[in-house]
Parts: sequence; structure tokens; C-alpha cells
Amino acid sequence: MYVRIHATSKPKLMFLASKYWCVFLNVLKNSSGSAKMLTLSSLIFDATGFAQRLACKSASSHGPGLGSEAEQFNVVTTLTDSGDVLEMVKSVIPPLQRSKHKGQDGRLATIGGCKEYTGAPFFAAMAALKTGCDLSHVFCAQEAAPVIKSYSPELIVHPVLDCDDAVEQTCAWLPRMHTVIIGPGLGRNETLLKNVLAVIDRAKDLNIPMVIDADAVSELSEHPEAIQNYTKAILTPNVVEFNRLYRNVVGHEADPREPVGNTMRLSQKLGNVTVVMKGENDIISNGINVLVCCGDGSSRRCGGQGDILAGTMGTFTFWAHKAHADPDKEPNEFLKHFQPTLCAAYAGCLLTKRCSTLAFRKHKRSTTTSDMMSEVGQAFSLLFDE
Repeated sequence: MYVRIHATSKPKLMFLASKYWCVFLNVLKNSSGSAKMLTLSSLIFDATGFAQRLACKSASSHGPGLGSEAEQFNVVTTLTDSGDVLEMVKSVIPPLQRSKHKGQDGRLATIGGCKEYTGAPFFAAMAALKTGCDLSHVFCAQEAAPVIKSYSPELIVHPVLDCDDAVEQTCAWLPRMHTVIIGPGLGRNETLLKNVLAVIDRAKDLNIPMVIDADAVSELSEHPEAIQNYTKAILTPNVVEFNRLYRNVVGHEADPREPVGNTMRLSQKLGNVTVVMKGENDIISNGINVLVCCGDGSSRRCGGQGDILAGTMGTFTFWAHKAHADPDKEPNEFLKHFQPTLCAAYAGCLLTKRCSTLAFRKHKRSTTTSDMMSEVGQAFSLLFDE
């Protein structure tokens, strides 16, 4: 059995309230109606991180440390196995079918990688592939390409990002891409950053969903107009990047006591661009609604975990937008309400936290991002497979 806890704060979300104002036990059923046998791994998972789950169950506080302003907004605080929000994510996952052709479930581009940072674009691009996209491209600096290629033959690597005609060569591929992940391992080279801003403009013209992470978020702190009003973008700042972006966009320092209010305001100021403030509890907002993904994760903070998040989110954002626009697909009510970017951002947070939990259970203090990468398939199955 699973304990599922939900909270919501606005009367206009009454269609959620019947499930979000209570704590209930749910016995999983199979198609015949008999109780479903729980595997040892699922039983272990349900016992793991119980203290974190308890921290999420207070409807009045909307989870730990979200601040008094959480009362003013449409806040849904969930666990990582949380009922209808989880069903929303499941509703966008395309079925595996032998009749499909290569590329149907996603062609993704990761734009990043310089001489110093080659691991970050690899982790992002490979996480996207392991989550379920079909083809994963990396557009990087020339010196980074041989190193990234040596990590895995699964990735398609383009050493063009610092060429004289970098923008033209990169943008020539964009019409073939379903999602663009921008920023992992980009570094602070001015030429690369300038080229990336031009690629963002072209991706917007093509209406391509984007996940913007790491050094690209820092660059947007100086040029927020580059992403203003583009609601198919997801920004994934850590606390330092968030505070810098907030200060430059909103005009004053963020209040550390009000993370929900801060995230809402930043999203609104950017024109309802989805913002994911990463942390112990990931706060996700499009300026209208808020999802908070809490529970799971680990106390290990090795570099590269945010790159896995960006990659998983990249695959999910294509799936979510495709499912939302499909006229032949029965719409999921939660997807209609929260919209594709919140769904995708939440799914990425959900999956990454579960990877972290599984890896930490095995490796404890020695856990690395490569260990987390090895858990993507198992985490996906535990969360989303029936």
C-alpha cells in the first residue's frame, strides 16, 4: 500500500480538492481486480525516506519551508508517488510499439560543452536518451567533441559551437529537433554564450520547446529579454542562479523565507515562463500554478545531478506538448489544467529524485552522477510502468 498526500489552497481548484485535502491508503489493483503483488524493491522504496514524506503531508503548511505566501497561490504539494499528478505524467508517456520508426518518440538537441566541461552535456544528452527519446544530439565546442564521443557511441556529436559560422551550422539542424536543452557545460566563454542566445532566438521562431540550464540561465540573467514571454521554455536554476536571475528580472533580492512567492513572481515577470527552483523540494511554477515535488532524493550532492534533470525534462517536455496537442488523444484533466511545461518539469524532478534515492541506497557517500544514470531505467519503471 502507498500513502498519498496532497494539498491545494485555492477554492477554484475544487475539482482537485476531493483528493487533495485527505490522506488515504490505496491498494493497487490489477486488471482482474485482485490485489497486485508488491515487489521487494517497491516495498523497500515505500519504507525509504519516510521522514521526508511525513514532512510533506501537512496541508496547512504545503510542505516544508514554502513560506506564508504559499497560501496565496494555487499550490499543489506532492510526494513522488502522488496519485493524480503521477497519472498526469503517465498520460503523456508514449507507448512502446514495434510499428514506430526511429525518431517518433523524440529527437533532442543538447547545446553545451566546452574544453573544460564535457561531462555535463554527456549526462544531459544521455539522460534524455535513457528516459526514452530516440535520438540525442550534442552541439558543442570543437575541443569537447572527441571527449564526448569517447563517452558513448549512442550520442550524435556536432563540434560546431565555436566555429565562425556556429549559429548557422547549429540552426540548420533545429527544424529536425523536438526539444532543445541549452546550457550544460557551456562555460563562460563570451563567444559561446553569444552564439547560444542566437540559437534561442531561432528556436523560438520555430516554436521548439526548450529546457535552459546552468550557464545559459546565468546568461539570461543579463539578457532576460531573450526568453521573455516564451511559454514553451523551462528554466532550471539552482539557488545561486535563481537569486541572480530574480534580482535582475524582478528588481530586488528574493526573500529566502518565501520560495513559492519568489518562484511565482519570477515566472510572472518573465511572461509566464516556467521556472524550476531546484532544491530539497523542487518548486515549479508557470506564474499561474505551482507544483512542489518533495520527498525522495538523497543527501549526496555530487556535480552533474542537474544535468540529468535537464535531460529527463527535455524528453518529457516533447512528450507533454505532443500529448497536449493530440486531437485524437483523450485529454488528461490535470494536464489541461497544469499545461505541458509544468507536467514535464514535474516529471523530470520526479524521475531525478528517484534515481538519486536508488543510487544512494546502493553507494551511500560514494554516489556519483554516473551511478544515478545507471538507475534511470529502474526509476522510470518504478514510477511510471503499470
